[in-house]
Amino acid sequence: MEDVNVIKLPVTEEQKPAKKRRRAPGTRERAPGTGGGAEEELRRKNASSLAALRRGDGSVRLLEDLLFGAEEELLVRLAEQEETTETLLEEDKDDDDDKDDDDKDDDETRLQPSKEAAWVDDDDELEEEVDMKHRYRRDLMKGEAESTMTKHTLQQRMRETFQRSMGGAPSWAESKKKKKRKDEDEDDDEEDDELLRRTGNFVASSDRLPSGVLRMKKCLHANSARPSEDRLTSVQFHPSAQVVMTAGLDQSVSLFQVDGKTNPKIQSVHLERFPVHRARFSRGGDTVIATSLRNRMFYLYDMMQGTVMPVTHVRGLNEDRVKEFSVCPEGDALLLTGTNGYLHLLTLKTKEVVCSLKMNGDVSGVAFSHDGSKVFANSEDGQVYVWDVRGSRRCVSRFSDDGCVTATSIATSPNGQFLACGSQSGVVNIYSQEACLLSSNPKPLRAVKNLLTSATSLTFNPSSEILAIASRAEDEAVRLVHLSSLSVFSNFPVSRRKVVYRTSCLDFSPHSGFFSLANNKGHAPLFRLLHYKDF
Repeated sequence: MEDVNVIKLPVTEEQKPAKKRRRAPGTRERAPGTGGGAEEELRRKNASSLAALRRGDGSVRLLEDLLFGAEEELLVRLAEQEETTETLLEEDKDDDDDKDDDDKDDDETRLQPSKEAAWVDDDDELEEEVDMKHRYRRDLMKGEAESTMTKHTLQQRMRETFQRSMGGAPSWAESKKKKKRKDEDEDDDEEDDELLRRTGNFVASSDRLPSGVLRMKKCLHANSARPSEDRLTSVQFHPSAQVVMTAGLDQSVSLFQVDGKTNPKIQSVHLERFPVHRARFSRGGDTVIATSLRNRMFYLYDMMQGTVMPVTHVRGLNEDRVKEFSVCPEGDALLLTGTNGYLHLLTLKTKEVVCSLKMNGDVSGVAFSHDGSKVFANSEDGQVYVWDVRGSRRCVSRFSDDGCVTATSIATSPNGQFLACGSQSGVVNIYSQEACLLSSNPKPLRAVKNLLTSATSLTFNPSSEILAIASRAEDEAVRLVHLSSLSVFSNFPVSRRKVVYRTSCLDFSPHSGFFSLANNKGHAPLFRLLHYKDF
């Protein structure tokens, strides 16, 4: 490092301050009591001192030129600074004069909303990379190549994931562009509304039963006022009154009023040494017919008079026992199921057999058509016979139940549209009645395979919208089929604990408002179908 010679200059009396004090950097202190001449004299003395320094050492001159430039240039800059200061002072004065005129314009400008942002951050426009390996963003990656992702791409990915989980964009997330497009299409919608006003309301809610989930409510057991001491074999709603009848192996027939809350008992009839196998209301609902397991005799209970009459002999009936029967939709007639493939039609008025029908094999199930003119009966070998009981009383059609080895049950819909055939394998085939009458090899509309054991009970609801199927060989083996879509309702039976158990009989109320079944525990669980408003 080069040595620098420091020259100490003598300090004059004028240069000595009266009192030591600190000054702000970059300011000059004027000697008190001096005028412009004293200041000029002081400046000349300093200039001469600097000149002496420059002559003594070249490094000092170099430092001065680097900091301030040449002396002539420094003077020029100082002069320019004074002119700039005077110009700014004049402009400030002009601004003060125009301030009053601009206040009004400024107020109006403030009232107007700004359409541009107050400030713009250039960093927002940068495509910043986001680490996708973070545990909160790891699920949004579609591969190892997406270890990093731009903010815009990440927002788009999150938007797609949200819409996928919501099943589409929700209405509240609709963009302004779509809303504007909707506003533009309002004119076209007005024309459609005018069409609806002229031709009717085609968008009104339908009264048809929806598929998927059946809205229902579990009620108190229908026979809670008098549970059966043994297995229930029959449950049926009265055709016109708000009454339900239960019967079972405890040798009793009971009637209950249905309100869904208390279901009070109306009457109970005990039949001595007569375990009831099947009990049904007559067509008018004033009589209950009850049969047993091994008796040829059956009982008629007159509800109006409160009397019980045993029928010990039927003219023209050559059977050892009367077990299964069906009530004819028209007239006071019964169709008794005999042995060796026989069916016997008898009248309740005269207690005699009118005619007998014969098929090959033993009878598995019998069902009347909606008008009572035909009888559908299936045999154990899977053959279905159609009989004309009103006219010729002959077999008018016959076909094989598709895929059936051993038939167990049969049922027809009240509207005359469907025919259901159950088998020992648990499969229930649903046919069109019209196809069964016209074809010798009809194909089922749907094969319901939800049961794993023998389908022993089939029942249609009065509106022909639901088919109830059940098996008495297994607990909870009950399903409800939606006929319009030919699909099974997913929410029945669903409960925290078993209430259905092994079901031997099913029935719907006259307007499908209630549904009940008879199980092996002696109870008749009752359900309110909320879709239907009436009993």
